Parts: sequence; structure tokens; C-alpha cells
Amino acid sequence: MKKNILIFRLKFLIPFLLLLFFSSCSVKKMGYFADLPIDSTRIIQQSAAFTEPVIQSDDILSITIQTIDPMSATATNQAITESTTYGAGAQSIEGFLVDKHGFVNIPMIGKIEVKGLTTYKAQERITSSARQYYTDPTVQVRFANYKITVLGEVARPATYTVPNEKVSVLDALGLAGDLTIYGRRENVLLIREQGGTKEMIRLNLYSSEIFQSPYFYLKQNDVLYVEPGKAKAAANNAARTQTFALITSFATIITLVITRFF
Repeated sequence: MKKNILIFRLKFLIPFLLLLFFSSCSVKKMGYFADLPIDSTRIIQQSAAFTEPVIQSDDILSITIQTIDPMSATATNQAITESTTYGAGAQSIEGFLVDKHGFVNIPMIGKIEVKGLTTYKAQERITSSARQYYTDPTVQVRFANYKITVLGEVARPATYTVPNEKVSVLDALGLAGDLTIYGRRENVLLIREQGGTKEMIRLNLYSSEIFQSPYFYLKQNDVLYVEPGKAKAAANNAARTQTFALITSFATIITLVITRFF
């Protein structure tokens, strides 16, 4: 009698375990911009405005000066790219450090104040000073440490140094390999430091209105955090439940064997 009861329980336990396993794996991946019509075109008239970042103390600038060498018969271009390496290992960055007073110290030219300037304005100022020492100099100035951090439910959470200052939320998520199926697309958190204070902004990737948001374009040192949704917690609970159920099933089988042969 006892053996029949155990067999009866086992017959119902196995289908239950299979149902639990497949239900835990059936997490639906959601898309972006769900409010856009599928079968028509929508034109956003007022997209987000991009504001060029300005140079601050402790920034690292990539500065390249090209000039015609008057001593050369062929008048070939020469590049002056002396710089200092900051950091260690894979995180090392080459460039000119903006000191706490807002100056960069360039060989041959000397100290030039660049704090508060865009890279274009800094380029003009450095070019003006370089003309005193070089023939027809061409100057290029870029941020060498323009970095964005992406954390949470993305494929590759990390801090990314980008060569282009015009970086959108979508660009940053693309660098991080997109959101996982568990990421909350309606509640992406943007953390931005402004004047010693931190702003916390919620972004909804389900809505196309993000293209009009003043926070669509990121600034240096911005942090994006993608929160896990309820599906992640459900998956973790399902995994624990599945493990417990398997242990219970194994114990039931052992009990059945003992009851049958002993």
C-alpha cells in the first residue's frame, strides 16, 4: 500500500517539475519605442539638443599639432604629439592633463588656459599661441578621457572611454551590448554630477519621447544603471524552487527503492 502511494506521488511530481522548468525559461524579450506605429512613419520634429561639453580641471586632452618643417626640402608635415601617460595597465590614457587652475602645459608653447572652453575654442587658442613657434600649425584637440559608465542588466557592464563627445543613451547601451532580457526598459536610471551635486533622472526606453529629452545626450562621467525587473527575481526564485524540487524528487526515488527492495 505504501509503495503504491509513493509511485502515485512520483507520477505527478515529474510533470510538475517539467512545467516549472519551462515556465521559468519563458521570459519574453521586450522591444524599444513601443508607442511608434508599426505600419507608418513618424517624424520627430523637435529632437534633443546637443550641447558641447566644456573642459574642466583634471580632464586629459589629446592635443596634436601639425606643421610644415621649413628645414625640409620636401616640406612634409610633422606632428608634435608629446604627452604624458596617466593610469596603469589597460586603463592608461595618453594626453595633456588640465591642472587645477585650468591650464595645460604644452612643450615649446608653454601653459595655456583651457578650462571652460569647448575643444573647438581650445583648439583656436592653442593655434594662436603655436603660430609663434611653428609655421602654419594645424591643431587638433579632443578629450582623451571622455568616459561613460553603464551598469546593471546589460551584456557588458563597464566604463567606456569614447572618442566622440556626442554620445547618446542608445550609443552607450550599444557599447554595453544592449540590455539583457531582465532589464527594466521603462526605468533606466541616469546619474549625473553637476556642480558638486548629483542628479537622478529616470528614462523610459519604451517611449519615443526619449529622443526629445534633454538627457538623451550624455555628458562626461555620466552613469547609466539598468535595474533588474521582476522577471529576474522570478527566475532566481524559480531556479531555487527547481533545485528544491529536484532534491525532493531524488529523495522520493531513494525512498521508493528502499521500500521496494528492503
